Amino acid sequence: MPVIPATSASWIQKNPGVCGGAACIRDTRHTVAGLVQWRRLGLSDARILEHHVDLNMTDLEAAWAYHHQQPEEIEKVIREDEEA
Repeated sequence: MPVIPATSASWIQKNPGVCGGAACIRDTRHTVAGLVQWRRLGLSDARILEHHVDLNMTDLEAAWAYHHQQPEEIEKVIREDEEA
């Protein structure tokens, strides 16, 4: 699967060997779907960054942009996660 660049400081990657190929923040195992789920639980960006010190605001902005661009993909991952 291709690496999908988002910005020069942050990007989204999809690797079949990482998190089942789900869209992740750069070289991490932080999935876009997981971050979207945290946001839906009411966590602010600041609170998410407190929990994930290896991420920065640009990473979150890339995640939110990716979710906006690929909502069906991310919603499918969230549904599958909830059904598991």
